[in-house]
Amino acid sequence: MKAAVLTALNKPLEILDLEQDGPKQGEVRVKMKASGVCMSDWHMMIGDWPTKLPLVPGHEAAGIVEEVGPGVAKIKKGDHVIFSFVPHCGHCTYCSKGRSVLCIGHRESPPGGMYDGTTRIKLNGSPVFQMARIGTFSEYVVCSEENVVPIRKDMPWAQAALVGCSVATGVGAATRHAKVEAGSSVVVIGCGGVGLNIVQGAKLAGARRIIAVDLLDNKLEYAKGFGATDTINAKSENVGKRVKEITGGLGADYAFDAIGSQITATQIVDAIAPGGHATLVGIPAMTVTAPISPFMMVFQEKKLTGSMYGSVNPNVDFPILCDLYMQKKINLDDLISRTYKLSEINEGFAALAAGSHARGVVMFD
Repeated sequence: MKAAVLTALNKPLEILDLEQDGPKQGEVRVKMKASGVCMSDWHMMIGDWPTKLPLVPGHEAAGIVEEVGPGVAKIKKGDHVIFSFVPHCGHCTYCSKGRSVLCIGHRESPPGGMYDGTTRIKLNGSPVFQMARIGTFSEYVVCSEENVVPIRKDMPWAQAALVGCSVATGVGAATRHAKVEAGSSVVVIGCGGVGLNIVQGAKLAGARRIIAVDLLDNKLEYAKGFGATDTINAKSENVGKRVKEITGGLGADYAFDAIGSQITATQIVDAIAPGGHATLVGIPAMTVTAPISPFMMVFQEKKLTGSMYGSVNPNVDFPILCDLYMQKKINLDDLISRTYKLSEINEGFAALAAGSHARGVVMFD
């Protein structure tokens, strides 16, 4: 099979022929149909997050189950599935509480391979690792059944793929994690795929004022289409000052950082009103830190939290998000700026780095 492989940091992906073993105990083999081009893949490619090489990136994806291994109980051949890039073992302390994005059931298992410590793909007989143990820039993926969620079969493939990361992360951050209240004011910094979904998650929750912030005017225009009532170009305006002007002097009830940087982390804390809730969503490089004033956090009872994967439960929330799309309650069509063939994947990452589109999606035959 063919896959896009990262063989060296800060280098284009290479389309290579790989050997793949079939699924073992508790695993499935999925024929890929669509995989989103996401900033998290880019972080791996440029070395922001440590990883083993060679690696097949890709984690925001959907496909059809072609084969199931021994002991697979919840997935069957022919199922349409969305990939979950976090495991959910179902029995650890976090899974038992419904917080499966914090699953620790496999913490002894080395990253990049299957839970038994081996890999299912090889290049000339040598192991090739899979991002998040799935690595979806590949014609076929073998992974644990924990990493796939069955969905309705009338869900379009490209839109289904986006549910697996940007939609779940963004809509979930607003509705599941921060629990944005109807009539509230919301700030979203960063209007890429995740940020646009925070905007429409806030709209879905009934927010009265949704303020989108970015450095690029084209992304601010995207945000208006997803429900932003106001926009701020942070290149030319002071974000905290402008937010306070828009909200009558106090600041917003909620603010979200969909970028993940020192500057944006401090901006969301500055942008919220006393008693407000700021949420970190975008994941920065591991070395990034941000100066936060404990005095002001206490004095104004501000709250700062982190949201991993929108704090969703993939088994529950992925089918719900698909239903919301099919009922036209969330907009996934306009997230897709362009589709690519696997051979064009580096064009997709160039466009992502330039900020020229909302989301690119690699489509498979």
